[in-house]
Amino acid sequence: QVQLVESGGELVQAGGSLRLSCAASGRTFSRYIMGWFRQAPGKEREFVAAINWSGGSTYYKDSVKGRFTISRDNAKNTVYLQMNSLKPEDTAVYYCAAANTASIYLTSSAYPYWGQGTQVTVSS
Repeated sequence: QVQLVESGGELVQAGGSLRLSCAASGRTFSRYIMGWFRQAPGKEREFVAAINWSGGSTYYKDSVKGRFTISRDNAKNTVYLQMNSLKPEDTAVYYCAAANTASIYLTSSAYPYWGQGTQVTVSS
């Protein structure tokens, strides 16, 4: 089992940047697929990005490609989401998720472990 704690969310102006962090407990962090999801008010939770155990494979939601970068440091049990050129439509609670699977999945149902979320607000 793994426990996840996100940090780094805050209020930022459009065009700005933020880096979210997700610290994981447990000695088997490197075995987990890690994902970032987000949920805006009144909307369903949606996939943002995911990364495999080695960091060699990544996937992104189309609307964030070229602006967001997911990465991980297995020595620090941490996954990151670097967000550049932020837009007001990126405003949401961002969640870190983990799955002990061999493949990357883009659906939230594939991830049994979740953090509490961190609020990102982008002002226009």
